[in-house]
Amino acid sequence: MRCVDQAARFGKVAVLMGGNSSEREISLKSGDAVLQSLLRSGVDAHAVDPAKEDLLSIRQAGFDRAFIMLHGRGGEDGVIQGALEAIGLPYTGTGVMGSALGMDKLRSKQLWQGSGLPTPAYQVLSDGCDFEKVVAEIGLPMIVKPATEGSSIGMSKVTLATELPSACQKAAAGGATVLAEQWIDGAEYTVAILQGVALPLIRVKTARDFYDYEAKYQSDETSYLSPCGLDERQESLLQQLALNAFDAVGCRGWGRVDLMCDAQGKAWLIEVNTVPGMTDHSLVPMAAEAAGISFDALVWRILESSVIEVGGGHGE
Repeated sequence: MRCVDQAARFGKVAVLMGGNSSEREISLKSGDAVLQSLLRSGVDAHAVDPAKEDLLSIRQAGFDRAFIMLHGRGGEDGVIQGALEAIGLPYTGTGVMGSALGMDKLRSKQLWQGSGLPTPAYQVLSDGCDFEKVVAEIGLPMIVKPATEGSSIGMSKVTLATELPSACQKAAAGGATVLAEQWIDGAEYTVAILQGVALPLIRVKTARDFYDYEAKYQSDETSYLSPCGLDERQESLLQQLALNAFDAVGCRGWGRVDLMCDAQGKAWLIEVNTVPGMTDHSLVPMAAEAAGISFDALVWRILESSVIEVGGGHGE
């Protein structure tokens, strides 16, 4: 159900895409998909690449709001959100604090632990740390990842203790804090959230070791199952867990929570995404379709989060 019924109410919309993060190319694809959708819906929308254009000129160009499609650092970490608030421009999605926390996997896990929500055991890695102790505490296999990257960039599955130093070095390449996380062997699910409602779950199946960059954006062999295969009660419980995790981090408007269920059926929270992809391989549009929401309707409702206050936010 639309909360904004006329495209003119949105005014002139800047679709922020590209940027300088390691996820620039995916951001450009997501941003273009959103831009074309808004144009189809009659919205006065324009592409804006912060890597090429000065954000301070946005107000001077007469923009009324921003649709954030910047993935990764500078887009999901609160930086662009803070800049937009400084110039008084409404924007889509989560605010400064929730964006910063959501982008940081370490802080997200600490918040979830403090809230009594399940997330895999972990250790922070550094060049001087005791790798043998990490293996003893986490066990093998484990997943090594940068704390503040998206799209599975810099991630490695470690099956031997001798692989840990090189995996740590790979994850640290972008300058991020590095985590070693307990490996969960089981089914992977994703829960899209739109205006406070959890959409139908999607189960992700890949023939690769884990759902890495290639599986996400390049492989045609990755399977996305919806219905996800769980019974109604199980799916409802996971939807509520995702909503709790989303709220604990301070997220608003729209996003996605990734989780896994181990062989015993126990759920484990993996991460939250505050600006998920909107490409033809992306999960939020798939979940929306399963809920009977077209891509254009999804984009419209995300843009509404820049107009209305969803659970406390930064609308008008």
